[in-house]
Amino acid sequence: MEEPNDEDTDRGKSDGSKSDKKQFQSSSKSASRSAMKEDNRFLEDATEETFTEGRESCLGDGYSSVEHLEESSSSFQDDYVESIGESRYMETPAPVSEGAEEEVKKKLSESFFYEYAELISMPFVTPDSNIPLDLLTLFHSFGYDSGKRANLKLLDSSTMMYIAGNQLVLLNLKTKEQIYLQSSSGSGIGVIGVHPDKTYFTVAEKGVFPKIIIYEYPSLRPYRILRDGTELAYAYVDFNYDGTLLASVGSSPDHTLTIWNWKEEQPILRTKAFSQDVFKVTFNPEDDEQLTTSGSGHIKFWQMALTFTGLKLQGSLGRFGKTAATDIEGYMELPDGKVLSGSEWGNMLVWEDGLIKVELCRAARKSCHQGPINQIVLDEGEVITIGEDGYVRIWDFETIDTADTIDVTGLLEIEPINELQVDKNVKLFSMIKMNEIGNNFWLAQDANGAIWKLDLSFSNITQDPDCLFSFHCGAIEALAVSPLTYLMATTALDCSVRIYDFAGKTLLAQMKFKQGGTALAWVPQLVSYTGAQIIVGFDDGVVRILELYDPKGLTVFAGRKKISDANIDLKRVFKPHTACVTALAYERDGEILATGSKDQTVFFFEVEKDYKPIGYITTPGPVCQLVWSSVSHPESTLLIFCENGYILESPFPTIKEEEEDHDVVSYEIKDMHIKCFHFSSVKSKILRLIEIEKRKKQKELKEKEKEERRKQLAAEMKDGEKKVQADEEEEEEEEEEPLPEIFIPSTPCRILCGFYSEPGKFWVSLDGYDSGFLYHCAFSPYGKSSRCTEEKDEPFDFHFLEDTEDNPIHSITFSINQDLMFCGMQNGAIRVYIQSQNSSSLKDMVNYWHFNLHDTNYGCVKCISTSFDDRFLVTTGADSNIFVFTIFSEYELMKAIKAKVPSPRYGIEAEPIPEDIEDPKAYSIENARRKREHDKLMKEVEEIKAGKREKLKALRDEFGKLLEMNQELPTHMQFKRTDFDIDSKIRAEIGRKTAYRIQKVEKELEWEKEKYRLGLRKLQNRFRDSLEGDTIVVHAIQSDHKISSYRLVKPSKYFKSKRPSQSEKRTSKLDRYEKEGAGRKDSRRDTGRSISLPEESLIEKGKKFRPKTLSEIMVKNQIEKTRKLMFKAERAQLKIQQRKNEWEELYKSKPLDDYEDPKDVQAIKEAQLYMGDFNLKTAPDYKIPEHMRINAAKKEEELGHLDSMAHSKKMHMNKCILSLRDLKVAVIEEIQCLVQELKSIQSTLHTSKHIPIPEIPQIHPEEVPEKRFHYDEETLLKFRQKQMKIQDKKLSRLEQSLGRRFLKASSGKDGDLTRDSLSRSSKSLVLNIETSKLTEFEKADPIDIELEIMKRDEIKHVYMQQYLTNRIKELIVTFDAELRLLRHQKLKLDTQMKLSDLHHVTLFQEMLLLKNFEKQENILQESVNSLDKEEQDMQWKINETLKEMEEKKNQIATLQDQEKALYAGFQAALGENNKFANFLTKVLKKRIKRVKKKEVERDADEEEDSDESSEEESSLESDEDESGSDDEVFDDSICPTNCDVGLFELAIQLREKRLDIEESLVEEKKIVDNLQKEYDTLSKKVKIVATNLNAAEKALEAYQREKQQQLNELLVVVPLKLHQIEHIVLGEIPNDLSGTLVFSNHSLRRLQERILQLQEENSQQQKLNKEYRDRRKQLFREKREMAKNISKMEETVRQLMISKFGRVVNLEALQTLSVNTTLEELKIKKLRKELANAKEMKMWEEKIARVQWELMMKTKEHTKKLHQMHDLCIGKKKLDSRLNILQNQQGNAFQGPRKADIVARKKVTELIQVQAERILALTEEIVLLRKKGGCILPPIQPPQEKEKHMDL
Repeated sequence: MEEPNDEDTDRGKSDGSKSDKKQFQSSSKSASRSAMKEDNRFLEDATEETFTEGRESCLGDGYSSVEHLEESSSSFQDDYVESIGESRYMETPAPVSEGAEEEVKKKLSESFFYEYAELISMPFVTPDSNIPLDLLTLFHSFGYDSGKRANLKLLDSSTMMYIAGNQLVLLNLKTKEQIYLQSSSGSGIGVIGVHPDKTYFTVAEKGVFPKIIIYEYPSLRPYRILRDGTELAYAYVDFNYDGTLLASVGSSPDHTLTIWNWKEEQPILRTKAFSQDVFKVTFNPEDDEQLTTSGSGHIKFWQMALTFTGLKLQGSLGRFGKTAATDIEGYMELPDGKVLSGSEWGNMLVWEDGLIKVELCRAARKSCHQGPINQIVLDEGEVITIGEDGYVRIWDFETIDTADTIDVTGLLEIEPINELQVDKNVKLFSMIKMNEIGNNFWLAQDANGAIWKLDLSFSNITQDPDCLFSFHCGAIEALAVSPLTYLMATTALDCSVRIYDFAGKTLLAQMKFKQGGTALAWVPQLVSYTGAQIIVGFDDGVVRILELYDPKGLTVFAGRKKISDANIDLKRVFKPHTACVTALAYERDGEILATGSKDQTVFFFEVEKDYKPIGYITTPGPVCQLVWSSVSHPESTLLIFCENGYILESPFPTIKEEEEDHDVVSYEIKDMHIKCFHFSSVKSKILRLIEIEKRKKQKELKEKEKEERRKQLAAEMKDGEKKVQADEEEEEEEEEEPLPEIFIPSTPCRILCGFYSEPGKFWVSLDGYDSGFLYHCAFSPYGKSSRCTEEKDEPFDFHFLEDTEDNPIHSITFSINQDLMFCGMQNGAIRVYIQSQNSSSLKDMVNYWHFNLHDTNYGCVKCISTSFDDRFLVTTGADSNIFVFTIFSEYELMKAIKAKVPSPRYGIEAEPIPEDIEDPKAYSIENARRKREHDKLMKEVEEIKAGKREKLKALRDEFGKLLEMNQELPTHMQFKRTDFDIDSKIRAEIGRKTAYRIQKVEKELEWEKEKYRLGLRKLQNRFRDSLEGDTIVVHAIQSDHKISSYRLVKPSKYFKSKRPSQSEKRTSKLDRYEKEGAGRKDSRRDTGRSISLPEESLIEKGKKFRPKTLSEIMVKNQIEKTRKLMFKAERAQLKIQQRKNEWEELYKSKPLDDYEDPKDVQAIKEAQLYMGDFNLKTAPDYKIPEHMRINAAKKEEELGHLDSMAHSKKMHMNKCILSLRDLKVAVIEEIQCLVQELKSIQSTLHTSKHIPIPEIPQIHPEEVPEKRFHYDEETLLKFRQKQMKIQDKKLSRLEQSLGRRFLKASSGKDGDLTRDSLSRSSKSLVLNIETSKLTEFEKADPIDIELEIMKRDEIKHVYMQQYLTNRIKELIVTFDAELRLLRHQKLKLDTQMKLSDLHHVTLFQEMLLLKNFEKQENILQESVNSLDKEEQDMQWKINETLKEMEEKKNQIATLQDQEKALYAGFQAALGENNKFANFLTKVLKKRIKRVKKKEVERDADEEEDSDESSEEESSLESDEDESGSDDEVFDDSICPTNCDVGLFELAIQLREKRLDIEESLVEEKKIVDNLQKEYDTLSKKVKIVATNLNAAEKALEAYQREKQQQLNELLVVVPLKLHQIEHIVLGEIPNDLSGTLVFSNHSLRRLQERILQLQEENSQQQKLNKEYRDRRKQLFREKREMAKNISKMEETVRQLMISKFGRVVNLEALQTLSVNTTLEELKIKKLRKELANAKEMKMWEEKIARVQWELMMKTKEHTKKLHQMHDLCIGKKKLDSRLNILQNQQGNAFQGPRKADIVARKKVTELIQVQAERILALTEEIVLLRKKGGCILPPIQPPQEKEKHMDL
């Protein structure tokens, strides 16, 4: 069918050119493919010739290029549609005729459809191979790419749609049937979309310039095709609300955003969306002209704008501002144009005008979701968010729509209305609503591999989340197919194992584990005859054997749950590896199981003996595949493929008997003879060989062509010419290009897969550089040796694979009869090679079938396998897809075929479930064996040690008995302790060894000792060092009273904190004016002191002049002459200055008119502050005085002062308590002495006269807390014993024995301490023995005198006994009294401290409040300070301006005087009756315009040019004299005849001086005018600044008032007693005391005393007032008398001046009269300026002439442009009508009224109708009211109208 073309002719031509290009590309590719086949033939010929003799002859020297194979290995996916006609099984579409391409069709027919068979991609089949296209037919898809964005769409209530690799799957939710749509490009599908009416759906594909195909539903016919929308793949598509437009956005690299009129297949707008990945694009449901895109780190808002040049798409990038940039997955357009989006951290962002308006979070700043928000939906007035945390939350739309920021953070806390947690370990990606009436069901895409059905009605009958489908998540790592039936098992890193009935298209069972699965194999029938077992390897190195059975065959019990189709039980588990298991393989007879892992080991198990471990071997690299030899091989060997290029061959392991295996320490097999092959890259050599053969054949062809040409020339030419021609041809031989060097990769390429070909030989497929070939390798006969890791081996044969240069084979499997080889490719394609049977060389493997099935980008085929009967092929990919295909066969499959689940074994229910290995850190088999051997060895050692200990114990007991026997012997018969030493050297050696061991142990424990020391130090720093003293509790001796000290911590941070307060930052205005007023006045007075400075500077400049011209010499002479006069004038000036200084000092001492006595000012201030009616602080108009303003810094100082006071008082009390404790210690010591003395006295008295001895008081532990941190060795040993009891019993025995030794060794130190006590006790015993002996010796009867003495002593002892007892009691009572007194003081201090704490709380609250106000207060204060400083600066500028104006006015007066003196001197020089007086006067008064040229470069010498040089360089232009008429012209350059030349030159010179003076006057007047303007401007600014300053001060005062009000609201605790409350109402204390004031007694007395003080002060002030008035009158009288004296003296001076000078003169001016140096200096400067002015005048004249010429040209050009504009205006009118027509045609999609406009227009119409009705009603009411007797009441009027009505 011919496709219609709706574009213009140019577009059709461009399409035709594109089709031509495609045809050219297809022809070139087919040609390259044919060339490649020719090369392949060359290669086969070469292999036949070169590889028969051996591999060395194959890989000779030489070089080759890769370019040829790159040309021949082009992908078939790009050009298959164009070259599809090469196969006889395909039909080519009818070519488009040229006439049809040139036709312009405006619109496609609505009934037009494309042919599906012509669009879809077809498999590639080698031409002329007779391979059917339907070799493989897709039977079913079990997988689901859950990680793909928006991979879940709903077409109707029972049909959903998703992408599966290169297919689009339509799944019926009720019947579970699948319909497949193939992609047209063959490169996969990028994204899908559904029309709002569910009548169409889009399939946006991947590939080079992919298409967007729009299918009609439910017919599934291609309706429209959109082309050239992006370069490689589409990322997202979306229809507008009406479904008339389609928006698409491409993926990397172009990210093109396109708006389509999809029904016309025309792009409307196109632009680049962003420079990074774009995830999503959508239309605004309320406005089709607004779109939104989001993606990686951005969100962008688009608007369709109709401009003069047409419709354009304008984008505005969202700016995150302070918010961190985030990837945005989900967003939603709000009806008012705002956008609500998610974020990576789970909060929602509200966008308005391209900025974040507010960030929404939950209460307590919790994020809305724990993770990214992937979708946001507006449904029935509620906002639904879908998060990656598995939650669906419902939010109120109004709350979100009206949300706004409330603080600086920009966060707003809201709570969801409802929420639903789908399940644990659920990552929701997208969600779509099901259109079921009465229900609120949604389908959700779970990124962890599931599709859920959710009920979001949130009612009492809400259903729980239902998992409709469950799939693998991520890449599927392993696949195994049952050898008996249509069952397959899969596993992946999602920790699940699944069993499928792929013939019945159902999932039978699944089982979850803690770790992900990495390898899987079906146990062969030789091991499990029912085929019910599978073996799975996991990521943690564990291998599990699972058993599958049909539970229906079990006994059914009552109440049992629903029986499933299949169950999986864990049969056996073991852990042979420490890393992930990568390969599992059963030996061909089923006797041995081999497991390979990334830990570089292969483990063997004996299957018959319940998988008893045999042993393991180590490999040079991680194992990737294990292959056992087939039955055709003579021996059973294992082929081991390692990822790093090593291939090993292991023989059948030797099975040892149990007796031999009992004493083996490790499972490692070291005596196995292993063959090794280390692969070395030969690809570059192969390519070089191909290039050599190619060049050889090309050379042969060229030789044949030369021979033919020679034969032709021989027939045409003579013999002589033949020789010349032959020589020329030999010279024309071209030089061959050098072959490239042989390349070998630095790192070996990864081995992907391989298989046996013959015994000792194998084929292998590699990744990376070595891809593109299958390499045939063979093991060397030497076996395993050192060369395995050192030397490298090369393959002896290879097979070229077409189009696999960058697409290697990852998995290979064969059919049962070995005639088909199925290959899984890296790009997700399946390739089937046809080969002859029993062909190990693969030479006949040329023809193949190729088709892309899995995702092209990330759908690498991980596993591929056929069913047991070769009817099905199963593939699994990294894109989570599982495809089942039917293999072409002449016999059709039976209908309703289904797998048979194995029946359960007898007694399977009673079998115990083995304990699973869930801990990933569990021991492997090898590690467990080593651990067991180690434990066994340790046990034997412990038994030996225990036996030795028992022997030592028996010997020690026997030795102890000998020592006891020795002690029982008499002293003279006893042996010394040293006699028991067998050899003293042994004891010394033992002591030395013990000391060495102790030293060694100390060194070993040094680190631990330091660790514990640092830990103790840290604990002390944290808990003890912060304290200034522990709590000491001193107990009374007789009573229960006690007193405790304060637990003091170190002072707080406020203790010594001082910050500059606001009062320190800025002084008040009054104080500032007082300080600065005098200084300003002094500065004004000091302005006239520097009068002589300009003259001095001129004199210094005069010294530096070096006259070179006449004028400079004259100036120098003049300066020398005036120097002496100036020197004289300086002396007089010094005298005058001294006199002025004296006068100034005198005037300074005189007070000003506005002078005020500081004492009076201070008194007035105090009166203003402390007198009058002041408002309370709670009053609204309360003004805070400057000195009473408080801030956080002052409050911190106050808080610190309070803390310091409390701390000092507590410290004093603690010192008192400590001294009391010391007193108690002293009392106890004294009591001990007294008791000792009392005991000695009682020893002499009879017992009947004994008085009870008072008990000695004891020191409680609480009284000496510092001893808690003192320890000795005994304390440490006790602690050590506690630690030893916790340890193991066996180790504790050893440590206890060591502890005893340590005790014995350390007892020496304790013995030293106890020797004194023993010696004292021995001495006391000796004394007692002596006294007893004496008493025994003196038993004679006493005489009378002795009796009298004894009586006296007895009385004395009785008295001393009583006295000592009383003394002890007195000490105790005195101490208790001291304690009670101090306790009473502490109670008072406790009360004060509690009040202090309350005050501290109040101050802290005030400080926190002040800190909140501090920031704004500082801002206001800085504003006031800046305005105040600005006002001061401006006032200073005004003063400086005034001073400068006065100086300039004085200069103007001086210049005017000089001008008058000049004219007077000229008149005096003319004399009387001079006939040339008028002429010379005109010459003098003539106005001359002088121009002075600019000097570009001036040196120091050039600045002092002479008058002559300046006159030569200057140019003068004279004007007519104003005094003369216009006709009168005279020449002032020539002196008239008979005129005095001197007078003429004098006139010329004086004219120059006059002009200089006039110029100076003009300049000075201009300066004065400018200064006056500046003064006016500054005055205005000062007023404005003053106004702003007053406003700022008022704002600051208001803020201070607000701060004071906040402080007033703080609650202050004041404890009062009842007698302190004097506010009594009716004799009772009122319940409410809020209206009372709290005064201290001192303040109340002070107020009462102040009344009397004010009365006394009033009487004193009246007396002082009277005295000051009298004093004032007296001063006025003295002033009048002084004025009279001054006037008399002035009259006397005036008369003296007249009599001496004839007039009143200025004596100071007369004394300081000197030469006018300013005039001389101006003369020197005059000539310099003249030259510069002349040059500048000439330059400006040239500029004026040039600008006038440019003006004339511009005027002409402007006139010409006006004429052109007139013509264009006429043309514009003609184009307006055409433009309107074009605009109507171009924007038909947007010409109709918008939905929002229709709604707004409807609302306005209704409003107008309502207002018209109201107007009509009011008009009738007015008419009735105007009539008399109207009964209608007047309408309700506002208050003003009512008052007016009442007045009327």
